[in-house]
Amino acid sequence: MALLSSNLSFSRQILPIIAIVGILGAGIFIFNELPNRETTEPEREPPKASGELANSARVAGVGIVEPASEIIDIGSALSGLVTDLRVAPGDRVEKGQPLFLVDDRAARASLVEAGAAIREARAAIGEAQTARATAQQQLALYEGLSDPAAVSRSEVIRAEGDAQAADSRLEVARARLNAAQARASSAQTEISRLTVRAPIAGEILAVNIRPGEFVATQGGGGGLPFIQMGETNPLHVRVDIDENEAVRVELGAAAIVSPRGAAEIQVEAAFIRAEPQVVPKRSLTNSASERVDVRVLQLIYALPQTPESDAFRVGQQIDAFIPAADRSRASEDQTSTNEGD
Repeated sequence: MALLSSNLSFSRQILPIIAIVGILGAGIFIFNELPNRETTEPEREPPKASGELANSARVAGVGIVEPASEIIDIGSALSGLVTDLRVAPGDRVEKGQPLFLVDDRAARASLVEAGAAIREARAAIGEAQTARATAQQQLALYEGLSDPAAVSRSEVIRAEGDAQAADSRLEVARARLNAAQARASSAQTEISRLTVRAPIAGEILAVNIRPGEFVATQGGGGGLPFIQMGETNPLHVRVDIDENEAVRVELGAAAIVSPRGAAEIQVEAAFIRAEPQVVPKRSLTNSASERVDVRVLQLIYALPQTPESDAFRVGQQIDAFIPAADRSRASEDQTSTNEGD
């Protein structure tokens, strides 16, 4: 044992063994910590063009689904308590159909008061007309006498004054009638305005009020509109095209549209119009590489009436692919036209 101890060298025998063991341990650790580089199918299929657009020039854009009428925010012309709510989200309504009612008791009381004033004015008109007729008959009787000395001048003057006073009372009564009728018309108009009606035929998208809540003319609680509605048959999509790509878009061509997160669902949307203004971008995709300090051209497309379109909902984000215009052909055609001239 002493011989072995005397022949054992730490630097020549033990240290190399420790180094080899450390290298083996580091190799095992590194091998176990290597990331899995095996390729797998993505959980969601990324958006991609199909059909003729798959192998041709195209412009990609993102957008949002909206009603054909765009979203209409319903407000109230007058403030008050909501007494009756007639609709719920998802309901279809016709133009002019009541949506909700605001407390109209004060307006109806004003209408009753105006009605009483109308009746009073009409009675005063009848009284004034009777008095005028009597005064005119009395004056005509005096004027028809053959003997001027039969009636004193003062009696004639009094009869003339009575006739003029009756005319004045009749005019005042008629003015009071007009004023009362105007108040009644104003009260009826206010009652009508306290019933909020649908401006168009469409679908109720959101309801942010409840019976008993107070509504004001400047908006609902938290700045939300009282009711949101729109014509959802058909649905439209508003596609944002980056201003750098706007010149490449073939206006008038159909677009391939997919709902966000479901690239396997693709429909061909018909071109409706291009907005005249290039506006700041509003539709955000939450991508880390997305730029928000850009301006976009907004294109409007109509979704087809197909079963695949049932996957689209108002407010949903979409991906769109639009054919790119062939600028080289247009340039060649223009050159040929110039040479022919």
